[in-house]
Amino acid sequence: MKIALFPGSFDPLTIAHADILKRALPLFDKVVVGIGLNSSKQNFLSGETREEIVKTVFKDYAHISVQSYEGLTVDFCKKIQATYMIRGIRSVGDFEYERAIAQINQTMMPEMETIFILSKPEYSAISSTIVRDILRNHGDITPFLPAEALKFL
Repeated sequence: MKIALFPGSFDPLTIAHADILKRALPLFDKVVVGIGLNSSKQNFLSGETREEIVKTVFKDYAHISVQSYEGLTVDFCKKIQATYMIRGIRSVGDFEYERAIAQINQTMMPEMETIFILSKPEYSAISSTIVRDILRNHGDITPFLPAEALKFL
């Protein structure tokens, strides 16, 4: 069984995240959306809310599950028996950052393969950081989030 992890903070889940995940689905038997919890990071949404958003957005997808985790992502991969990691790439900067992480992850877990999926051009400017800033300043975030996520914000 090909199991992939799509890790991230998803604070909040954007339409760009949702698009990457939907495009990755045909490649794997099961995809786990791993919501990374980092106690040293100031999150906008609680881990429970982020998990509920992802579950709601993907409720009709039987081979997607959602789990929160702490610690090293490769350790979580071992726990859920994932040998693939899905990462979205928006820019050259993303690629450089993600390449380094993928190479370190492969050193720590040689059976791990990272799959990079390029964002669609219309989503390349969307990031959770920008969406959080719009939220903090009471702007309209509806163009950037899945419709199902809006009721949580």
